[in-house]
Amino acid sequence: MLTLERLRADHAHALLAFERENREYFARSVPDRGDLYFAEFAALHRARLAEQDAGVCQFHLVVNDQGELVGRVNLVDIEEGTAELGYRIGERAAGRGMATAAVEEVCRLAVVAYRLSALTAVTTLDNLASMAVLRRNGFTAVGDVRIDDRPGTRYQRRLVAMHGSPTHQA
Repeated sequence: MLTLERLRADHAHALLAFERENREYFARSVPDRGDLYFAEFAALHRARLAEQDAGVCQFHLVVNDQGELVGRVNLVDIEEGTAELGYRIGERAAGRGMATAAVEEVCRLAVVAYRLSALTAVTTLDNLASMAVLRRNGFTAVGDVRIDDRPGTRYQRRLVAMHGSPTHQA
């Protein structure tokens, strides 16, 4: 079981520790954030909170039953009822269904809390786990992309509210 917590100012310390702990793990499948991200983390965290307050992004921490930060799931570039989905689950929690559950929950929030009608996501072709998470959550491949010079795929999911819960349409 997991919960999503909307990003807050007091999450900064735990989030920085999570990103540092998982930096090498994440770099195996997604582009590295770079040294500047860590050096300027406090300012970046404040900027993310400002983006969230402005409604252009919604950032969430994935927290397990023990209250530990195990991942992130975000909706960015919110515009005209759409957003891009991004997520990452730390190495210690990988392979336990956390990403699938976190994406499922953020899709629900996208409809009921943020009133979105569609989400997009991208992943590299060698990130089979991420592609599986997207497919399990009703995303459909809609095109090819390049991510930091690596081949990838763009996915899309249309969201429809039914009795307060999202369903998906291909």
